[in-house]
Amino acid sequence: MPRQPNIILINCDDMGYGDPGCYGSPLNETPTLDRMAAEGMRCTDFYMASPVCSPSRGGMLTGCYPPRIGFGEFEGQWVLFPGQGVGLHPDEVTIATALRGVGYATKMVGKWHCGDQPAFLPTNHGFDSYYGLPYSNDMGRQAGDVRFPPLPLLRDDAVIQQQPDQAALTERYVEECVRFLREPRDRPFFLYLGHMYVHLPLYAQEHFLAQSRNGLFGAAMAGIDWSVAVLLHELASLGLDEQTLVIFTSDNGARGDHGGSNAPLRGGKGTTWEGGQRVPCIMRWPGVIPAGVTCRDIVASLDFLPTFAELAGTSLPADRVIDGHSLCGLLRGESPSPREEFFYYRMTELQAVRRGCWKLHVSRETPELYNLETDIGETTNIAADHPKIVADLQARLDACRRDLGDSRAGVVGTACRPVGRVENPAPLTAYDPAHPYVVAMYDSRDRG
Repeated sequence: MPRQPNIILINCDDMGYGDPGCYGSPLNETPTLDRMAAEGMRCTDFYMASPVCSPSRGGMLTGCYPPRIGFGEFEGQWVLFPGQGVGLHPDEVTIATALRGVGYATKMVGKWHCGDQPAFLPTNHGFDSYYGLPYSNDMGRQAGDVRFPPLPLLRDDAVIQQQPDQAALTERYVEECVRFLREPRDRPFFLYLGHMYVHLPLYAQEHFLAQSRNGLFGAAMAGIDWSVAVLLHELASLGLDEQTLVIFTSDNGARGDHGGSNAPLRGGKGTTWEGGQRVPCIMRWPGVIPAGVTCRDIVASLDFLPTFAELAGTSLPADRVIDGHSLCGLLRGESPSPREEFFYYRMTELQAVRRGCWKLHVSRETPELYNLETDIGETTNIAADHPKIVADLQARLDACRRDLGDSRAGVVGTACRPVGRVENPAPLTAYDPAHPYVVAMYDSRDRG
């Protein structure tokens, strides 16, 4: 095993648990993802830190539950919007910060969504370079809706295009990734690819649409699968296959009303039912991760930072709490996941906890307990039958509430850090009727 492996982290947007073929989709064609699963590890119980994008991404990058880093809510909003004066605090340690500190070349391509002001952009959070959209692809000028300024495409911290053709962006992202992989270097690299799809609006390429059995959504999924195929092919061509850990996942569950699926889970994006935060996760590393493994342990995106840090031979910062755990033993097939429990937050409201097979919801009139091994769809509340389990999970929720807070209970956490703030924030773009936009107004009215 290489001392400092290369790491590629691929994060999709709004892709649900049931959307890849290897997770049961009867409609979407994902042969590359299916091959990744056959050659590596497919996680069945993997969780993102939030059911919506900004807190999910902030949590993944820092290894912390969103409320711990001030990402529970954004001036009353679920996610960050263009021109907001808040974002990921400059003092937070991200995956890229940690890896660059021990010699890694770091690159981000795609959707960021942790703040669009200069202090919050990827190049100020450990990435040597950045190419992509600073937030969701529906936060531009769309048909009949001009509430947002023109959608900006950035290179590093500069806007290089406004209102780009979204049907071409996935291919442009892949080209940028390939250029990075081919750069001559004598050090390891970390590449973070944040796909804009399958977040609405969908502008899939015509040849994928012609082959799709699931309309625009299936075509967008095919484009994502193609992108992974290109990256895996490039790694093999460069002789880097066995030196590179590749992880594929999604920032939260699918909406479910535009072709996406969270089956067999209940709920979807924006909820703390399993369909909101339990998402696909495939890990491939030939020669290290055994092929064809199905991991049924509880694993979370919070665990990426500690895992990557250990693989890179560095330690986590000692001056702050990190909620993740290293998965190195799990990847090597030597030990189970060290994660015993997972807490579900909806904005700043603590709504549920899972430990083992048991999940307790506490955001409704009465507690609801589900056995996720026998009732993955959360259909039958068995709280009355297991009072001791309910009491144990309630105690764990109480401890979490003291630590991270709970707006529903009126509790302020004792170990939360502030969100980043800047004075006099401004959007990155402003509409100019004389500007030669390639697409002055996106014709889809769909917003995610």
